[in-house]
Amino acid sequence: MADFNLDLRSVEEHIDGDEQEGTQITLGILDGTTPGEEWIAATERGEVLVLAVDGDLNELASSFAREISESGGELVHFREFLIVTPEGVSVDTDRL
Repeated sequence: MADFNLDLRSVEEHIDGDEQEGTQITLGILDGTTPGEEWIAATERGEVLVLAVDGDLNELASSFAREISESGGELVHFREFLIVTPEGVSVDTDRL
């Protein structure tokens, strides 16, 4: 068996202390009172949004849907909710 030297102090120096420990899920109401820029900023921070839709979905999501989608995020309408994910987080709809 080969000798192996692991220097944990060296490894710790390379670990970024700002790494996100887990994905945050944010619950909200999509009713037009929150500016689209706030929803975009939330997904840029890595948050998953679960928004209860109160009104016309297409009209309410028009201020942020395209930008989130183009940046690699996903938007899924499920029942009365809009689920919005950041880039790298997918929604599995296979069981629907």
